[in-house]
Amino acid sequence: MTFNKSFDILYTKFLSDKTKVTGERIILVIAIVSFIVHLSMIYLVNLGVISLDATSDLLKNPIAAIYTPFSFILVYEVYLLIYYLPKSITIYISKQYEIITLIIIRRLFKDLSSVSLSSDWFTIKYDLQFTYDLVASVLLFFLIYLFYRQSGKKYRNFVPVDSAKEGLSRFIRIKKLLATVLVPVLVFVAVYSFINWFMSIIQHSDSPNISFININNIFFEQFFTILIISDVILLLLSFFHTSEFHKVIRNSGFIISTILIRMSFSVSGLLNTILIVSAIVFGLLILYIHNKFEEHFEKEKLI
Repeated sequence: MTFNKSFDILYTKFLSDKTKVTGERIILVIAIVSFIVHLSMIYLVNLGVISLDATSDLLKNPIAAIYTPFSFILVYEVYLLIYYLPKSITIYISKQYEIITLIIIRRLFKDLSSVSLSSDWFTIKYDLQFTYDLVASVLLFFLIYLFYRQSGKKYRNFVPVDSAKEGLSRFIRIKKLLATVLVPVLVFVAVYSFINWFMSIIQHSDSPNISFININNIFFEQFFTILIISDVILLLLSFFHTSEFHKVIRNSGFIISTILIRMSFSVSGLLNTILIVSAIVFGLLILYIHNKFEEHFEKEKLI
């Protein structure tokens, strides 16, 4: 069996439309079951039927149970990101933005269980973070809408037709190969991150909250590091497809946007929110200016 044939089999197995639909159904079932299990655990802990870390934010309030199914939905979003990688660079980037927005939404559900309703709302650290996340989630939702509007604009690549077809075909093939490799790599990272987190719970069983401090960062911190490496590889390989200035800047700008998102995991509070919003605003501006370049070249060609 040749390499190309083996690669096509793996790509179809990992990233076909059939696999996508099957994966969506499996994740939906897991999300529903996990929600019921988490909700049951909260009530059993509150009733004293089982003895677990009741001081954890995830075991205090039934609202926190929504956190678990959201985690599985995020896993599916990661798969969709890889699925769209060979198909569209802008949709691939927009999926990154969707993932970080969903992480904030998931964090809101977790924080809702420990929000303190009082007149000192703007002086309590956790209430302030909840406010930042609430405003940021609406803003990010709108920015992603604008990003999709910009990415929906289709323009031709102004290079000779034969060269364009040959270069584009080769570049798409490379993106498919990269996406195929990313699937097992990210599965490994996800399993490793979960096991590492679970072991930390056992090791710090005497310190209840220690294992939940960075729970929002589990897997995704490593995930965005891998994305940065993948984006740099794509940028370098894109030179075989096109060396047009505005496309190089667009692809470079998207990498910077991903790096800003990755940096947000290393900080907390308002700075975390600012970095995430800045990343998407930067990506949107880069795409907007890129599209203006395309419009200009389109008009020049028609003259």
